[in-house]
Amino acid sequence: MECQILLGQGTCGNKLADRLAKEAATNADIAICYNKIPKSVGQHELEITSVEKWQCVWNRITKGNTTKEYFLTVTKRLNMKI
Repeated sequence: MECQILLGQGTCGNKLADRLAKEAATNADIAICYNKIPKSVGQHELEITSVEKWQCVWNRITKGNTTKEYFLTVTKRLNMKI
């Protein structure tokens, strides 16, 4: 699969950026040299993982059956405005 990446066509520096971006996108042998992700992405993934683990515990415990009638899932409870 070939993808074409065009970044700001026209000037010499942009042509170089276009060429390097295309090479990076199409060459699987190039080592990853920039793998930082925004802090917000990590926080979001942590939140999802935490809620999934919490839901597993919620499903497994036998106490709190009355509470479970009102809050069927952890996600629904977290989304409620109380």
